[in-house]
Amino acid sequence: MLIMCFDYGTKNIGVSIGQLITHTSYPLKSIQMFKKKINWIAINKIINEWKPAKIIVGNPLNMNGNKQKMNFLVNEFVKLLYKKTKIPIILHDERLTTVEAKHILFNEKKGFKSLSKNMVNSVSSLIILNSWLYQLTNKK
Repeated sequence: MLIMCFDYGTKNIGVSIGQLITHTSYPLKSIQMFKKKINWIAINKIINEWKPAKIIVGNPLNMNGNKQKMNFLVNEFVKLLYKKTKIPIILHDERLTTVEAKHILFNEKKGFKSLSKNMVNSVSSLIILNSWLYQLTNKK
């Protein structure tokens, strides 16, 4: 079963894909926003290509667990995404994923040039997805 993950941002939406049986996952190319509008054509294309059974979306929370301003935009994205796809969507904690993604990219790619926003968003999405998969596995 394929699981897709989105890390919603105001400029880019990070995307990753994972396999529930093998618990393997990898980042895909992020989707650029155009004038703060969601590129639904690109999202539909990637969903039709991969046909995920579930979608995970990063839930932006403050360190204390409270919702942050971005939460409203994410919830609107989730509502529209479900309306368009009818695929079950799960919100998952995304605290510190951007920091972790930058750390991974900086260390693996050796420098600031690796910190393009496109890659940061998709690696953040990958971290969210891996966290969800890990949590799912360890609930037993």
